[in-house]
Amino acid sequence: MGFRENLKEEMEYQGLTTKELAEKSGVGKRTLDHYLMVNPQEPGVYNAQKIAKALKVSVEYLVTGKEYKSTVTITGEKLDFLNSFQKLPVDERLLILNLIKKLEK
Repeated sequence: MGFRENLKEEMEYQGLTTKELAEKSGVGKRTLDHYLMVNPQEPGVYNAQKIAKALKVSVEYLVTGKEYKSTVTITGEKLDFLNSFQKLPVDERLLILNLIKKLEK
């Protein structure tokens, strides 16, 4: 399956019309219609990203039908750190990231 089939299947799964996806993604309805035609026009990276974000799937999933799976396992103190980091406000996260970059030098 390619982009057209995966996009169509995901839209059906989520119960979205082309018009609704156009509104959610910011990609024009006519453009989406072209992607869904029998001989579809393939989207550029920018539109593929916008569509994937609106559908809450990856671009890779829309192109290949498969999700990317990380091979890195995070456990222990690294997992605790990431969980705590996620709970911080954005400005505090940026402070920590800047501190880490300075410490790496």
